[in-house]
Amino acid sequence: MKNSGTLTLIPTPLSEGGELEPVAFRKLAMAALEDSANSVFVIEDLKPGRRRWLQFKLPRETVDSFVLYNEHTASVVARELLSALESGKNVFLMSDGGLPAFYDPGVELVKMCHQNRIKVTSTPFCNSVVLALALSGFSHKKFWFEGFLPLDAAERSTVIKKLLAQKHTSILMDTPYRMKRVLEEFAECWGSNTAGKKLFLAMDLNSETEELKLGTPNELLSSIASMKREFVMIVSE
Repeated sequence: MKNSGTLTLIPTPLSEGGELEPVAFRKLAMAALEDSANSVFVIEDLKPGRRRWLQFKLPRETVDSFVLYNEHTASVVARELLSALESGKNVFLMSDGGLPAFYDPGVELVKMCHQNRIKVTSTPFCNSVVLALALSGFSHKKFWFEGFLPLDAAERSTVIKKLLAQKHTSILMDTPYRMKRVLEEFAECWGSNTAGKKLFLAMDLNSETEELKLGTPNELLSSIASMKREFVMIVSE
């Protein structure tokens, strides 16, 4: 990583009266109170964003510095946020409710961060598949959840070839001790029909050892130190 800031996705409750997850609260409060000059707080819509921020009992003075990021502003604001990240500032992205960057304009910002080797992470979220999608930056207007690969080697190869042939985003999982095997099997099936495709590997999500990697199977095999990890793998263009 370059000496840049971090983009942090902040999942918020779907209901207006819901409480903010404790880790998210502590991270936002600390950034607002102790590191405000180095922090950018991004919301989807001004009135709901301010209302929920105050409902969460976060510092009132911060609401005047919110940055609006939605379908109307994304084309301009995404570049501004990327510049802020590249200068070392930390960006906290929130939506009006739910997980930002899941099927909303945040996808493009996450994608730009990966392209520019800027760290992306999230405060805790309960669904690893949805979280991995949001953190990938891949388009997921349409996606296929394959789940766990079959145990039989021939069947596994057939499924992997099918996933690589699909145009839309595909998601799969397997047990931690088979992560290296899965990458090796993808490498074996990687060919002329995979031009433009990449794998996104989300490892140990929501933990201290969380790691996100994007690349071809061989690139991932050569860059990951520990191969026994909880993981979600996403295949896309």
